Amino acid sequence: MPRPPLCRHVAQEPGVTYFKPRGVPITNLEQVVLSVDELEALRLADKEGMYQDQAAERMKISRPTFGRVVETARRKVAEALVEGKALRIEGGNFEMADLRSFQCTECGHTWQVVFGAGRPAECPNCRSRNIHRAAKGRGWARGSAWGRGAGPGRGMHEGRGRHGRGPRANPQGGNA
Repeated sequence: MPRPPLCRHVAQEPGVTYFKPRGVPITNLEQVVLSVDELEALRLADKEGMYQDQAAERMKISRPTFGRVVETARRKVAEALVEGKALRIEGGNFEMADLRSFQCTECGHTWQVVFGAGRPAECPNCRSRNIHRAAKGRGWARGSAWGRGAGPGRGMHEGRGRHGRGPRANPQGGNA
């Protein structure tokens, strides 16, 4: 019996899920289905220019598996382009990767980076190096020795005191 496939980590959901040749009604086209994890493999290998071992690590799969996934994805895209078929992006065995949010102090731009990808050197919008982690979506509670996993009702909770009970104290005295 074959081993069940592992979930592949995907950093972003596709913004567009359908491509077709211009001027041809959709009802007249054959379709090729590209899975979301295959699209992620194409993004990492071809758009980001990563080596297969780096990309495989990012998707949390082995390097040989990554090679097979990206080869299948390239074959499907080539088939759609060469034979004039529609390309539909959907499904696959994946889960969304954890993301960290950053904000630029200069222009206010906020963006997300995959956890484990390292700290960005500069803002992608204005190239300022004056960036910091955005408060929203930090992924862990402040002051916690336990690290990640503090969600609503645990640790620091927006609009509440340290333990999520009652109103937050106002520094000028009284309650907020």
